[in-house]
Amino acid sequence: MSTVDSPKISASSAIMAMGFDFNEMNKTKKTLIGLGLGQILSLLCTSNAFTSSELARKGINAPTSQTFLSYTLLAVVYGGIMLYRRPTIKGKWYHYFLLALVDVEGNFLVVKANQYTSITSIMLLDCWAIPCVLVLTWMFLKTKYRLMKISGVLICIAGVVMVLFSDVHAGSRAGGSNPVKGDFLVLAGATLYAVSNTTEEFLVKNADTVELMTFMGLFGAIISAIQVAIFEQGELKAIHWSADAVFPFLRFAITMFLFYSLLPILLRTNGSTMFTLSLLTSDMWAVLIRIFAYHEKVDWLYYLAFATTAIGLIIYSMKEKDEEEEREEQRKKLLDEEEGQSLPDTSL
Repeated sequence: MSTVDSPKISASSAIMAMGFDFNEMNKTKKTLIGLGLGQILSLLCTSNAFTSSELARKGINAPTSQTFLSYTLLAVVYGGIMLYRRPTIKGKWYHYFLLALVDVEGNFLVVKANQYTSITSIMLLDCWAIPCVLVLTWMFLKTKYRLMKISGVLICIAGVVMVLFSDVHAGSRAGGSNPVKGDFLVLAGATLYAVSNTTEEFLVKNADTVELMTFMGLFGAIISAIQVAIFEQGELKAIHWSADAVFPFLRFAITMFLFYSLLPILLRTNGSTMFTLSLLTSDMWAVLIRIFAYHEKVDWLYYLAFATTAIGLIIYSMKEKDEEEEREEQRKKLLDEEEGQSLPDTSL
């Protein structure tokens, strides 16, 4: 009996080993895609920041008008796909409305804060979104964070703090007209970003992505249009509409459309915390653009900060992989125990 059963056991073990190796490859691929996609989103975010800065230098202060075009593009493109498919709507409309409301106001508050406080303060206080995301995903999505993940988060934040010290060291910190008001606006906007990211992660994993983008674009465009009509009519009338004024609006709309289109992929595979941490490198990408595009000199701490944040992201991703390995090993152990119990007793 034992000589007959041994090949079966060996074959079963070999199949399980092959399956485990295949799962390892999938996990590595998932981690690499998450890191790469996170940096693409970070670059898109940096591009939007430079576009907003360009509009501000031209005396155009209409942040909600910029996002209105982005939401409209989402509604038109993904709404067209949804009408073609004619699927059954999975989510509740008011969930999408609340998500769009939070997202629109989060964008508005952070952009508005630039009028009152320094860019250094905004960079520091925007990190408030990280602990907010950790708490929200732990409370509502039941995400577990172990010591290595928390260490990755802290290392990422240390990288951003280095950027702040570099700004102070280089004398680039500049005050605003009302720093306290600006700081509170950033804190409120970062909190709304955390709510938006966590809610979107939940909807991405429980509803259809095309449906999410369609309704987020539709409700976002409606909310933005109302806000523009109330607060930004005067700004829009004062703009001298030329190619130099129109092109930044169009560029912002396209980059935001790409940002929102790629975001659900990262949220589905790696979660909102990974996304929030990835955006920390947007400040570093901005520095690289300043160096190579505008030929500006920056402090050496920027390079160290970029490397530190990158290490933090890798550590955070590695821990996600380790947790999945533990679950796989537990499953393998249970299967081995079941096979052992199924073998006949050969002692007789």
